[in-house]
Amino acid sequence: MTIQDRFPALASRDFLIFWVGQFISLIGTWMQNTTQPYLAYRITGSSLDLGLIAFSATLPTLILALPGGVLVERMNKRKVVIVLQVIMMIQAFILAFLALTGRIQIWHLIALSFVLGSASAIEITARQAMLIELVGKPALPNAIALQSTIFNLARVIGPSLTALVLILVKNQGEGWAFFANGVSFLFVIVGLFFVRTPFRNDKANQVRARLNLVAEFSEAWDYIRGNTVILLIMIMVALIGFFGLPFSQQIPALARNVLQQVADTEEMVAARTGGLYLAQGIGALIAALFVSAFSTLRRKGLLMTIGQFVFSIFLVLIAFAHSLPVAMVLICIIGWATIAQFMMMNTLIQIDVPDELRGRVFSVYLWAQQGVAPFGSLFIGWLAQTAGVPRAALVGGVVCLLVVVLAHAKWPILRQKIA
Repeated sequence: MTIQDRFPALASRDFLIFWVGQFISLIGTWMQNTTQPYLAYRITGSSLDLGLIAFSATLPTLILALPGGVLVERMNKRKVVIVLQVIMMIQAFILAFLALTGRIQIWHLIALSFVLGSASAIEITARQAMLIELVGKPALPNAIALQSTIFNLARVIGPSLTALVLILVKNQGEGWAFFANGVSFLFVIVGLFFVRTPFRNDKANQVRARLNLVAEFSEAWDYIRGNTVILLIMIMVALIGFFGLPFSQQIPALARNVLQQVADTEEMVAARTGGLYLAQGIGALIAALFVSAFSTLRRKGLLMTIGQFVFSIFLVLIAFAHSLPVAMVLICIIGWATIAQFMMMNTLIQIDVPDELRGRVFSVYLWAQQGVAPFGSLFIGWLAQTAGVPRAALVGGVVCLLVVVLAHAKWPILRQKIA
C-alpha cells in the first residue's frame, strides 16, 4: 500500500500547501495557548480568572457560531479563512507588545481572548467546510484525520517550545511566545493565496444566497432532529463540553498548587506546567496518528464510545493524583481519549451530512461543543477556586461518566455506528 493509498488527502496539492502552513501556525497557537493561562495564573493566582479567560474566549461561539455557519456557506470559504487568520495574527502581536513592554494586565488577556474567540467562532466552521473543497468527499475522512494530527503534533511541540522560552528568557518569555504565534500565522495566510478549491460548488452557493437566513438554519435543524445519531452526538458533546473539557484550563493551577514541591521556583513551576501540557499533547497525538493511519476504520462509533468512557474515568482519577509522574500519565490518557472521541464525532457528522448542509450542521456541532463552554469554564473555575482543583476534576468526571453510561445504555446505535 502506497502513502497516497493510506493518506489520500495528501494527493491534493492544494490540501498539502494548506496543511503544511496550518501546521506551522498551530505550533504558534499552542505556544500561546500554553503561555496565556500560565501568565494569567502568575499574575493573579486565581482559578476563577482562568475560567474567566476561557469564558471570554468561548462566549463568541455561543453568539456567532450558528449565524456564522449559514453565512459561511454563502461566501468563498478560502477568503473568509484568510481574513480571520489575519485578525488572529494581529491579536497575537498585540498580546506580544503588551507583554514585552510590561503593560499586560488580566483584563487585557480577557478582552483579547474575546477577540480571538470571535474570529475563531467563524474561522473553524469555514476551515472545516473548506476541506471538502480541497480534497473532495472520498478523501474527506483522511483530510479531517490529518488536520487533527497536525493539531495534536503542534500540541506537543508548542508547549515544549514554550517551556524552553519561559525558562531561558526570564521576565519576557511570555511576550516572545506570543510574538512567535503572530509570526506563525504568516505561513498559513501566504499558503492560502496559492491554494485553489477545485471541488467548490458555486451553483449551490448561488442558490443558497437567494434563501432566507432563518429558513436556511431551520433546514439544517430539521435535518439534525431527524438524524438520531447526529442529534445524540450534539447533546453528548454539549454535556461533555460543559463538565469535562474545561478542566484542561486548570492545568496551571494543578501544576502550581496540587503538585507543588518544597523550594519551588518559578522556573520549576513553568517546567511542570509545560510538562503537563506536553503529556496531554502526546496522548492527543497518539490518537490523531492512529485515526489518520486508519481513517478507513469502519467502527467509528465504537472508537468514539471507548474514548468517551476513558476520558470520563481518567478525569475522575486525576482528582487523586498528587505526584507529577502520575498526573502526567493520567493527563496523557485524557489527551488520547479527548481526541479519539471528538475526531470520531466530527467524522461521523461530516460523512453523514449532505454537502449543501455541511457548513450549517457543523456550526451547530461547534456551538454544542464550545457554545456551552463559557458557562462550563466559569463553573469549573468557580469549583476549583472554592473547593479545589481535585474536587473540580472529580465532579466533572463523575457527571461525564453518568452521561456516557446513560446515553449508550439507552441508544446502543451510537456505539454500533459504522461509517
